[in-house]
Amino acid sequence: MDHMLTLERFEEATEEVKKVTLETKLVYSDYFSKSSGNKVYLKPENMQFTGAYKVRGAYYKMSTLSEEERQKGIITASAGNHAQGVAYAAKCYGVKAVIVMPTTTPLMKVNRTKSYGAEVVLYGDVYDEACGKAYELAEQHGYTFIHPFDDEAVATGQGTIAMEIFKELPLVDIILVPIGGGGLATGVSTLAKLLNPKIQVIGVEPAGANCMEASLQAGQVTTLPTVNTIADGTAVKTPGEKIFPYIQKNLDGILTVDDSDLVVTFLDMVENHKMIVENSGLLTVAALKKLDCKGKKVVAVLSGGNMDVITMSSVVQQGLIMRDRIFTVSVLLPDKPGELSRVSSVIANQNGNVIKLEHNQFVTINRNAAVELRITLEAFGTEHKEQIITALETEGYKPRVVQTMM
Repeated sequence: MDHMLTLERFEEATEEVKKVTLETKLVYSDYFSKSSGNKVYLKPENMQFTGAYKVRGAYYKMSTLSEEERQKGIITASAGNHAQGVAYAAKCYGVKAVIVMPTTTPLMKVNRTKSYGAEVVLYGDVYDEACGKAYELAEQHGYTFIHPFDDEAVATGQGTIAMEIFKELPLVDIILVPIGGGGLATGVSTLAKLLNPKIQVIGVEPAGANCMEASLQAGQVTTLPTVNTIADGTAVKTPGEKIFPYIQKNLDGILTVDDSDLVVTFLDMVENHKMIVENSGLLTVAALKKLDCKGKKVVAVLSGGNMDVITMSSVVQQGLIMRDRIFTVSVLLPDKPGELSRVSSVIANQNGNVIKLEHNQFVTINRNAAVELRITLEAFGTEHKEQIITALETEGYKPRVVQTMM
């Protein structure tokens, strides 16, 4: 195959991917602009038909294969979004697709991949193990393997995002891009630098899966011993070998984000933009507060929105707890009638909303002295929480904040 990642190839890919992508126009974010001090625009790839940008690279790669390579059947390994991209591209071309997914992949991603007609094989705990299995099956059955990120044609397809950003916002200063294995960051940073050498492209990784940061520091592709992050789409131990030189040349830096930041960012995104963005797609938004600049035009790429409802509910609950919007206090009451309604009225006077009550009469041997009441409350935030606690203290209760279990 002749050389990819040239301006000519990016232009070709941009036309090609129009066949399978929806227009994801930039969304100006008033909320994130104010909180970061920059002009923040979101590139909502979570709104793609397959729920993520990955269909770009998969479809463009498919277009570069020979008819013979396609007819052998396509195989890949993926934690979900590349799986759907390849399955959808294979369906468009009318060819067989086999996808190896880690056993930990959310059920929604597995079912969506099957819905495009692909055969799904569940194997291994993380992407890297699934990938080993996919290579094995490709060897066994003669399938054509499409790598999710370590492939120049795939990276070229992903880079079409940068072409669209420049068309809408020619004077963009900074593009923030999530990094798992590095395919998206390779395509976006390479094309961005071809279009404007002065632009800054910064990669964002989960702190618990920072394989690209480790590789750049070591000056060579490095494998992490383990990965641990809620951003399953970017939970990669080893970045791509073929694309690493492009990253070294074109990426201006890496920021890392803790899982706890992703949790509260999910809440911010839902409340302020009414958008569901998966944890990996939120990396760039969570990284906004780490940018050491003000007044710049910043585009945050939201790479995907494929999140199952159980994960979503758990992230929302955790976010509310971390923002002090839900908290639990323990108070000791004399075991006599009317005490419960007295506590309730103190909380009601402060506009606290009781979600759950737990009454434990066996906290001490002397029940007459005290019973424990655990109250889970809804508040407007930290200040309101402190206000409620102060009111309880003023009334002579000794409230103790305890871990909230929903």
